[in-house]
Amino acid sequence: MNSKKNLMAILFVVGALFQAACSGNKDAATLAVNAAQESYNAVKADAAQYVPEQAKSVEDAIRGAKDSLDKGDYDAALNSAKAIPDTVTGLTAAIAAKKTELTASFQEMSGGLPKMLDAVKKRLDILSASKSLPANLDKTKLEGAKSGYDTAAKAWADAQSAFSGGNVADAVAKAKIVKDKAVEVMTTLGMKVPAAATPKG
Repeated sequence: MNSKKNLMAILFVVGALFQAACSGNKDAATLAVNAAQESYNAVKADAAQYVPEQAKSVEDAIRGAKDSLDKGDYDAALNSAKAIPDTVTGLTAAIAAKKTELTASFQEMSGGLPKMLDAVKKRLDILSASKSLPANLDKTKLEGAKSGYDTAAKAWADAQSAFSGGNVADAVAKAKIVKDKAVEVMTTLGMKVPAAATPKG
């Protein structure tokens, strides 16, 4: 659906530029700038989420073309705007690649994080029911661990919700919070942290 929308937007740009070539400089520049904006609008939301730096570059280019148009420098506006559709095409490919990368990252974390949370929950249940705590753990630390677990569990539910809603970047960001918090709690409780969850390097 998105690919079809993007293709239509780019075709619109090509048609607009063809029309522009047959009109005066001001009309040509105006059509080209408007067409460039339309092509970018088709991918704007995903671009901001997955490739924000590249998105900013395109937005700066569009802003520059509009500024030239406003100043009456129609040739500069036209030349700047004509280059934007190709940039948007590249942006579309970059978005798809980043989305694939983040999806794989989230799926990998989905294989380990629930197990970590389950292990922490079981350990907390055992400690809460125990009449005495290990030497390296006191009541304050235990309560802190419980709070940390609750934070991680909620963040994981939020991460899954974000992923289901198609917001993969946000899902991965939340999943990283879950991992860090789970590692922190496991360390406090004296549990063995899975090798996959420990920082590399």
